Amino acid sequence: HPVESGGGSVQSGDSLKLTCTVSGDKMDFYAVGWFRQAPGKAREGVSCVWPALASTASTNTYYADAVKGRFTISRDFVKNAVYLEMNNLKPEDTAVYYCAAVRASEDCTVRSTFYYDYWGQGTQVTVSS
Repeated sequence: HPVESGGGSVQSGDSLKLTCTVSGDKMDFYAVGWFRQAPGKAREGVSCVWPALASTASTNTYYADAVKGRFTISRDFVKNAVYLEMNNLKPEDTAVYYCAAVRASEDCTVRSTFYYDYWGQGTQVTVSS
């Protein structure tokens, strides 16, 4: 199962970098998504990246409109990790952030939690104004 790290409490405008790792398997085989859930709200997709071994471009990524231009998802093949770099954080970014993964040949989505088979426990991100 994925394990997230890197959350914390920051001020508006600051940056954080979340890390998702999986032990026992190569993340190259997985589509990976980042989701978040704020108190009293449904879990929403933030960003995702195609499996690295997809037949088409392995750097295909998607972002929710709310984070486009501020968040960047990337892979570290050496460290077997997927990162979510979050810049210019806003109070509305406050949530528990979850890493999700599914072994797939291609594609990923931020529109459905059902696409993913494995979920981490989440890491809290709090942004103060």
